[in-house]
Formats: sequence, structure tokens, C-alpha cells
Amino acid sequence: MSKDVELVIGLVSVSDRASGGVYQDQGIPALRDWLTRALTTPFRVETRLIADERPLIEATLIELVDQARCHLVLTTGGTGPARRDVTPEATLAVGSKEMPGFGEQMRQISLRFVPTAILSRQTAVIRETADHAALIMNLPGQPKAIQETLEGLKDASGNSIVGGIFAAVPYCVDLIGGPYMETDPAVCKAFRPKSALRPAAT
Repeated sequence: MSKDVELVIGLVSVSDRASGGVYQDQGIPALRDWLTRALTTPFRVETRLIADERPLIEATLIELVDQARCHLVLTTGGTGPARRDVTPEATLAVGSKEMPGFGEQMRQISLRFVPTAILSRQTAVIRETADHAALIMNLPGQPKAIQETLEGLKDASGNSIVGGIFAAVPYCVDLIGGPYMETDPAVCKAFRPKSALRPAAT
């Protein structure tokens, strides 16, 4: 895909209480702040704050991919075992391909901190239409966990302990026909096979 295609990222916070005005949403600001630090490619965001209602989540994800033409959609919230947690079900329902490796790695990262991370049901899918595709990923609800999941864990010397999931995102977006995404290696070094690398922008 041409470099001049605008990168569009959807940010969805799924929360009954935040969407109802009981408290201020923290998920979307945390996602936006991290992406601003991590991406060197210009991008535009589409944000949605919605309740834990499966039909609403499904409709929002479809709208962001099919109408808003997002290349990447990140959700936060609604991934636990509680009765109202239905984000993974909605995500799988709108997906064309499941990408289970993302959820597996998210749990590996979170298990470094809390044993209850095993209760998380985060997943990822590719949604494909006739002329467009996007990667949709479910992330944790807490800002600290969002950063750890995307960025991974490093020791005091800056060496990687557990890799974050975002390192694989740019190449995944390449493979589904999206814009070429570049990152700041100090935050998250994107990995691509040598054959998929492009010369650095000047």
C-alpha cells in the first residue's frame, strides 16, 4: 500500500460506568498517549466510548472498520469472566480470522504481575471486507496494564524480559494491505523480516 495512505486507528473503551458518566474513562487516553509515544508514522484516531452490550460492541467494531476505514482497532475493557464481559465474543463475531497469538502473549505478560491474569479472555481478529481489512485487538482495562501489554517488560538495564504485542502489529498490518507503520525503537521496536523492511523515511 502507498505510503501516503493515512493510518487510521480506532480506540474503543467498553465500560458501562464510564459510558454512563459514573467515572471518567481512562482507557482511551492511555491508548492514545502510548500510540503517540510509540508511533513515528502520522496517524488519526477514531474514538468510541460504549457500554458492555454485545450488539453495540459488534456494531461499533464493524462501523470502525467498514465505514471509518480503520486499519487497527484497539479495545479496552470487558474481557474478564463476569457476566457483563462480552468484548471477546463480540470481537470474534465480527472477525474473519482469529489471531490467538496476541491473546496468548498478553496473558504471558500479565502473569508476571498477577495470577488472576489467567482469567483474561483477550483475543484478536482480522476483519476483512471486499476492499479493506483491519486488525482488531482486545487490551486490558487499566492504563498500566495497557502499556505493559503493548510495550513488554524490560529490566533495569533496558533489556527485554517479555516482548510486548505491538512489536508484531506493523508487520501484521502490512500483510493485510494496510499502511507501513514505523515505531520509535526506544518505546517499541517493530519487527519485520528483512525482506519486508523499507528504507527509513528522510
